[in-house]
Amino acid sequence: MPFIARLIAPRVLEAARSFPGILLTGPRQSGKTTLLRRLYPRASYVLLEDPDIVARVRSDPRSFLEALRLPVILDEIQNVPELFNYVRARIDAAPARKGQWLLTGSQEAGLMQGVTESMAGRVAILHLLPLSILESPKVGLLRGGYPGVVNRPSTAEIWFRSFIQSYLERDVRAVTAIRDLGAFRRFLALLASRSGNILNKTDLAAPLGVSVPTIGEWLNALEVTGQVLLVPPFYENFGKRLLKSPKVYFVDSGLACHLLGIGSIAALQASTFRGPLFEGLVAAEIAKQQVNRGAHVELYYFRDQQGLEVDFLVPRAAGKLVLVEAKATRTVTPAMARPLARLAASIERYDTHAVLVHEGGKIPGAGSALSPGVSASTLPELLAGLRDQS
Repeated sequence: MPFIARLIAPRVLEAARSFPGILLTGPRQSGKTTLLRRLYPRASYVLLEDPDIVARVRSDPRSFLEALRLPVILDEIQNVPELFNYVRARIDAAPARKGQWLLTGSQEAGLMQGVTESMAGRVAILHLLPLSILESPKVGLLRGGYPGVVNRPSTAEIWFRSFIQSYLERDVRAVTAIRDLGAFRRFLALLASRSGNILNKTDLAAPLGVSVPTIGEWLNALEVTGQVLLVPPFYENFGKRLLKSPKVYFVDSGLACHLLGIGSIAALQASTFRGPLFEGLVAAEIAKQQVNRGAHVELYYFRDQQGLEVDFLVPRAAGKLVLVEAKATRTVTPAMARPLARLAASIERYDTHAVLVHEGGKIPGAGSALSPGVSASTLPELLAGLRDQS
């Protein structure tokens, strides 16, 4: 399988020069292990999923660590969180040795608890999401960005089906107790159909016959394992009455398409979900760019009770704010830009830049045809602009 260079790689190398260890978290199959083994080909490697290895670690963790040759990649360390205390002791014994402990994990909530309690100040924490369109031209709305699908798109249906099965059996059940896997699978499909909507747990619970607290637990499991992105409303009201619930998106558009039964470009073009899926792709790509810089995800939406809505607001340095409207179209019209122009006109505290993101194609005179202060761009152009402003 060909290796695709990851944009986060310079941050990983920089962190390893400054900290005794790094912890690379992110969804399962997002490429964490491949990246570390590529960056550190001489490091020893241990996969902490083999039952015999896990049993050996738990029975005698000190002997296990003493037998390791540093630097070492400890893959999927969330399976033995008790190992954090012993790794901490080894780091404290030789704090000047940098980049010796290279850790990966897929279940962020449990990992963060272990790191907070045991490894604070000793490891740099970075987050890896599936491939971005800036990392591979093969990343797209239909297939998404998981490396296993990008490298072998003909096996996408089998890959996603197997991924969902293993994800249900391992990651989700490690985060929360799920008694009815069939109901949870239906929940995944229902949630994909609500992509881009304001989160309404009651609306999700009713057709599934489960309680609202159960929906909350399932959503939390999806969020901490890196499957969904909850985008909150912007925290400033600009003198307006705002909605307070987040919008929900799948991090990977390919997984969302699979859950919706969309298996071809023709089906995608004809689908009523095309617009929300494209909106979700834009949200995920902005989030990927932020985490690839080593930053936290900072992404919001705007909707007031009078009906003014803008898909995304992205804070930038020096009081700048980028307003983004996503449209799954190759034909841009001035009407599409009006919400951007209206919101930009009401904002005084920020230096705003408004962008209408579309699917591409030649749009003669689009820039001059749109509302004043609003530009049109494709998604790669938007991401390049955000990068230049960072």
